[in-house]
Amino acid sequence: MPDAARFAGRAAIVTGAARGIGAATARRLAAEGARVLCVDSDPAVVETATACGGEALALDVAAPGAGQRLADAARAAFGRVDILVNNAGIGGSKPLAESDDALIDRFIDTNLKAVLRITRDLLPLLARPGGRIVNVASVFGEVGHPGTTAYAVAKAGVAQFTRQLAGELAPEGILVNAVAPGVIETRMTEGHRQNPYYLRAVLAPTPLRRAGAPEEVASVIAFLASDDASYVAGAVIAVDGGWLAARHPPREA
Repeated sequence: MPDAARFAGRAAIVTGAARGIGAATARRLAAEGARVLCVDSDPAVVETATACGGEALALDVAAPGAGQRLADAARAAFGRVDILVNNAGIGGSKPLAESDDALIDRFIDTNLKAVLRITRDLLPLLARPGGRIVNVASVFGEVGHPGTTAYAVAKAGVAQFTRQLAGELAPEGILVNAVAPGVIETRMTEGHRQNPYYLRAVLAPTPLRRAGAPEEVASVIAFLASDDASYVAGAVIAVDGGWLAARHPPREA
């Protein structure tokens, strides 16, 4: 259950906050006392910010200079940053043979490069000690799954970036961790959740036999952003209903 005082006095940034996991995370952090800057290129980010009493910034995280624009906005709004949640990303990847240069660049730029650049540009504002960075990776970045090449490679990069940066920043009192969601009920996965192959390959073998809710991912992000995770660094926590641990399809009747 949310603790209204857990993040009291802390300033948080959530990218990709217009919908899905990002919106749920912004609401969760705000419900626990954080001041939240909601970032997204989707105009719906204003609705998220209004709902959680925060501020909105319309920004394409992959655009040139996006990190510095975000840093300037955070400095003006808060003066510092206690929590950074790198959630913004895109889906819809294809097999490598069907991936042209533009598609590869789009996935790597948005899902990986933007995470590095935004984090780099916000580092001077992060609280020392006590800063928290939580990245959103994916189960597809942890194991091979055909048909998602550029997406999977980018998310694998996010997971390794998490481990790398944890080693660099933990001595300064900044903890870096990640979540790796499985099938979550978001607009990004809506088409996949209606695809018979995807249902057989991904959703049906999930031990919990269902997709997750954005709020279930947000609760783990909130834990990693809190003092309750004070001895957790460099972890990539699967929030996937057990899919990575034990994939097994239902027995046929």
